[in-house]
Amino acid sequence: MTPEKILVIDDDPNILEVIQARLEAAGYAVTTAETADEALAKAEEEAFNLAITDMKLAADDGLELMAKLLLRYPDLPVIILTAFGTIDGAVTAIQKGAYSYLTKPFDPKELLLKVKNGMEKQRLTFQVKTLKSMVEEKYGFANIVGRSEKMIKIFEQINQIAQTDFTVRIYGESGTGKELVAKAIHCHSSRQNAPFIAVSCAALPETLLESELFGHEKGAFTDARQSRRGLFALADGGTIFLDEIGETPPAVQVKLLRVLQEHEFKPVGGERTQKVDVRVIAATNKDLKAEVEKGRFREDLFYRIQVIPLDLPPLRERKDDIGLLAEHFVRIYSKKIGKDIRGISPEALQRMQAYDWPGNVRELENKIEYAVAMTAGNHIMPEDLLLTGMPTDGNVGTFDEAKEIFEKEYLWKLLSAAKGNFEVAARMANRQRSHLYYLVNKYGFKPSDFR
Repeated sequence: MTPEKILVIDDDPNILEVIQARLEAAGYAVTTAETADEALAKAEEEAFNLAITDMKLAADDGLELMAKLLLRYPDLPVIILTAFGTIDGAVTAIQKGAYSYLTKPFDPKELLLKVKNGMEKQRLTFQVKTLKSMVEEKYGFANIVGRSEKMIKIFEQINQIAQTDFTVRIYGESGTGKELVAKAIHCHSSRQNAPFIAVSCAALPETLLESELFGHEKGAFTDARQSRRGLFALADGGTIFLDEIGETPPAVQVKLLRVLQEHEFKPVGGERTQKVDVRVIAATNKDLKAEVEKGRFREDLFYRIQVIPLDLPPLRERKDDIGLLAEHFVRIYSKKIGKDIRGISPEALQRMQAYDWPGNVRELENKIEYAVAMTAGNHIMPEDLLLTGMPTDGNVGTFDEAKEIFEKEYLWKLLSAAKGNFEVAARMANRQRSHLYYLVNKYGFKPSDFR
C-alpha cells in the first residue's frame, strides 16, 4: 500500500527534522521545505494528501502560502503551526481555510491525531467526489446519448425542468429511456443529494402497491407482522419515480392525488397523517388523456401529474442517433467482456438504420450486447445483429438472408430458454438434437454461452 504523502514547511530545520521523524515513524511519506517558493515548487511536482506549515516563516507568510496551496488543491487539508498563545492567529487560519492548527511546542500525540483526522477528511472528500462523478456518469447527460435535433431539445428540457421543483410527466414508448431521463432530472436538481426511488406501478397488485408506496402499520393485513415505511417516506426530501403510472388502480390513484395536493398520506391501516416533501416524476407509455375519457384514470390526478409534460421520441424518429448509440454500446460491452471490437461495419449500420426498432433504445442495446458477445471478428457485421422483421427502406434482402436471420435469432432464444440443454431444446423445437448441433456449429454458438 502506498503511504500517504505529507508536505511540511517550516523555516526551523530542527522542527522540520522532529516532525518528519514522528510522521515517518507513523508510516507517512514526508517531504519538507523551508520556504514558500520551495513548498510550492514541490507541490507542483507531486500531489500531497495533507500539508503542515508554520504560520510565521522567516521570509514568507504561512497563511499566504496556505492560500496558494488551496488555490491549486482546494481539498488539501492544511494544519497551521502557531506560537503558544496566538489563538487569534489560529482562528484566522481556520477562517481562511485551514483544516486545524497546532501550538508550538506541540504534543507528538496531538500531531499524529490531527494528521490522522485530516487524512480521514481528505479520504472522505475524495470518496464523495468520486461517488458524485459516478452518479453523474451513470445518471447524468453523459449516459443519454444523442445529437439529433429531437434529443438536443430533450437535453434542453431536462436542464430547464431540473431547475424547478414541479411534478413531471414523461411519456415514451417502452425502451425509450424514461427512467434514465428521470434520474438525470433528479441528478441536476437541488434534490440531487437526497434519495431517488423508482417503482413500477404495474409490477404489483393493488394491495401490495399501496403498501409499497405508503407503508403499513402492524396488523393492517394478514402478513403485516410489523410496521413498515413506504417508498414515499423513504424518498422524503428527494424524488420518487412512478413508472407506468397509467396502471395504478383507483384506490391508489386517490392516495397519489392527496400526496400531490397536500404533501401528506396515511400508511395502510394507519390513522396518523404523515407529511412528506417529495418531487414526483411519473412516466407512462399510455395516452393518459384517452385513459381519462375511458374512465380508467382520474382526471384530477391527470392534471396534477401533467404540470410539466416531457415526450421522448421513439428511436425510429431519431435515426440519426442510431450509429452514435450503437458505438456507445459497443464500447461498453466490448470493454465489459474484454473483446477488441473496433466498430460497426457500414453494412451493419445500414441494416440498423433500415430497422424500425419497436423496442427502441433498450432493444438496440440488447442487440449490440448479443453482437459483441457472438461476433468472431473485430467489427460488428450484419449477420451478428439478429434483426428480424421487414426493413423500412424497401431493401428486403433475399429469402435466404431473411431465413438465416430468423434461424439464428430463434436458435439463440431456444437455447437461452433451455439453458444450453440440447435435449430440452430439441423437445421444445420438435427437432432432432443433431440438427441443433449442426446449427450451433453453423453460427458459431457455444453451449456454455447459455448455461
